[in-house]
Amino acid sequence: MTERGPVAGPGTSDGAAGVPPADARTAQLRERLAAVRQRIDGAVADAGRQGNPPQLVVVTKFHPAADVRRLSALGITDVGENRDQEASDKAARLQDLDLRWHFIGQLQSNKAKSVVKYAHAVHSVDRLQLALALAKAMAAERERTGRPPLQCFIQVSLDDDADGHRGGALPADVPELAERLAGTADLRLAGVMAVAPLGVAPAAAFEKLAAISARLTALHPGATGISAGMSQDLEAAIRFGATHLRIGSDILGPRPALR
Repeated sequence: MTERGPVAGPGTSDGAAGVPPADARTAQLRERLAAVRQRIDGAVADAGRQGNPPQLVVVTKFHPAADVRRLSALGITDVGENRDQEASDKAARLQDLDLRWHFIGQLQSNKAKSVVKYAHAVHSVDRLQLALALAKAMAAERERTGRPPLQCFIQVSLDDDADGHRGGALPADVPELAERLAGTADLRLAGVMAVAPLGVAPAAAFEKLAAISARLTALHPGATGISAGMSQDLEAAIRFGATHLRIGSDILGPRPALR
């Protein structure tokens, strides 16, 4: 694939978020991306999923827009962000690229109007208030631009402690939230999302998520998405049916130092 557009090299201002056709950072990203894809291919083969591989979403938070442009030149189509201010800025600067933006962080209801302007999917719908805010914002955005429905994943808490709901909806609350999303014309119930809790074996966590997904799809057959798996646990996620992997540090490396 031909790499896109000239501009400043690494270590300089990102400017219009262009990159030179061949620079050291692009070579580094190519190497890291190849290693992650090799891991994914191996896990897919081990799980017998060659005909149904997961979608790779590269999490680009804290990294410059120039890195997103480099990734696009390397064939990446889906990128994830967890802060609206950063995501909206990058999406605006990279409108010329064929990218799908995935919002993966905790989302305040008052940010819904902004997020629906650029997001293909929100992976962190965890409460009815947020679902209502997204529905209202999407209705206005669809009338303004004609955009298609927003893909919505219900973030589920896999913690067993009483405070676990802070990281997502409790499993018992998933059916009600699913009904709200599925019953809204401008939202599409895509499936479930979760992060394996600290101190819990990823396989056990993702097995639990797979069971929650199975109960959801029994009621909503189209909601087959499972957003799970990060750099450290993608193999376990693939084993238990992940359809979307959210990989950041193993591709982009550590967070850049603040200037």
